[in-house]
Amino acid sequence: NIGANDVANNVGPAVGSRALTMGGAIIIAMIFEAGGAIIAGGDVVSTIKKGIIDINGFGQDSDAFIWAMMSALLAAALWLNMATFARAPVSTTHSIVGGVMGAGIAAAGFDIVDWGTMGAIASSWVISPVIGGVIAASFLLAIKKTIIFREDKISASVKWVPVYVAIMAWAFVTYLVLKGMKHIWPAISSFVNQHISVFELASKPTLLQASTTGLIIALIVYLLLKSSLRKRMSSLSNDRDSVNVLFTIPLIFAAALLSFAHGANDVANAIGPLAAIYDAVMTGGINATAGIPLWVMAVGAVGIALGLALYGPRLIRTVGGEITELDQMRAFSIAMAAAITVIIASQLGLPVSSTHIAIGGVFGVGFLREWLDKSNRLQSHIEDDKNEIQEEKRLLSALRSELNMLLDKKTKTAQQYQRITELYSSIDREKESLKKAKKHLKKEKKNLYVKRDVIKKILTAWLITVPAAAVLSASLFYMIKGLMT
Repeated sequence: NIGANDVANNVGPAVGSRALTMGGAIIIAMIFEAGGAIIAGGDVVSTIKKGIIDINGFGQDSDAFIWAMMSALLAAALWLNMATFARAPVSTTHSIVGGVMGAGIAAAGFDIVDWGTMGAIASSWVISPVIGGVIAASFLLAIKKTIIFREDKISASVKWVPVYVAIMAWAFVTYLVLKGMKHIWPAISSFVNQHISVFELASKPTLLQASTTGLIIALIVYLLLKSSLRKRMSSLSNDRDSVNVLFTIPLIFAAALLSFAHGANDVANAIGPLAAIYDAVMTGGINATAGIPLWVMAVGAVGIALGLALYGPRLIRTVGGEITELDQMRAFSIAMAAAITVIIASQLGLPVSSTHIAIGGVFGVGFLREWLDKSNRLQSHIEDDKNEIQEEKRLLSALRSELNMLLDKKTKTAQQYQRITELYSSIDREKESLKKAKKHLKKEKKNLYVKRDVIKKILTAWLITVPAAAVLSASLFYMIKGLMT
């Protein structure tokens, strides 16, 4: 279910921009998601995601705890299946959270839930997409102003593309160290501290260490790409398509790295209930943390691969093309937003969802396109339409004045009667022309690049994910309890 729904956020923009084919995206995501889960997924996981319920509420009743965790897993799976069928990208983490909360309430009552934590999770429904959208739109606007809006796009590309790709390299290396390598960092720090006495690395990666590592990689990427683009200048044409091509390979790397980090971080969270069940069965007790056997992590990795291969294309198409049209620059901006938002949020302690960040990024670039279009192309068209409407109104007013003047005359000649007939016909034609001009102006103002019906569907799915998973989980808990007792 994670593969079918969640992974689309990492590769959907790359597919939508045609940087990757659907088959290529699925293969890359399968390899890197599984690799992240197995290599960097960690040895210990929290059995209760984000501490949303107090395990002391179960007392020593390990059976009830096992039933609750099983209900949470099944409920999350059912909800994700329904969301995937509806082509609605929802948060796997929130599905698990809702499942654990619902089962916990069914098992031990409402007091078992940490409602402060639930409030923080609910706030992420707003925080995640807003931050993701703002950052994605900001990067896309910067790319447009420094490259696309310039007369000499080739020289601007040689100057600025290495800068943007270097920022991407810094962001993703920092992101990977903080989120995707935190479990294997102790081994790295131990090796460095033993063999390179100049450095002293902490057992847990700090923001400074992650940023410094990212900065070194970013500098190398900048120098290599700058040299490569200078050699390619003669083969580039001075148009938007050539600029887009320059972002293709960085975008593919971004999709792969996002998938690796997602596999390392979110997969371990999602299989927390399974690890909890295994730990409770093996120890006979209830623990806040549990070791993850390799086979459990492998189950998660294989499940991602199967879900992605079987059902992933549905959501990939939604994220990549059904919300707004994407090209490489827009998809690149979305990937940047995903990495940078997670870095900012993790340091500020803000609860965010990778799903909501990615979809917020798609919304952000779509709304930016609308704003720019209305500010530039549409503005000139709207002014033309307004001028045409004013001209039609002036002509209509003149015709009516002439008609009223003739109608006020007590005696009229044959020519004046003929003119009155002509004026009535002219006024009818001008009314029709004015009506068409107003209709065209209204249509221009409603030229939208973000599909509103898709937005409504996604936002609705986000809002009901936690309560829907909770209700499903509580129902399943009572069913399992009834069968087992």
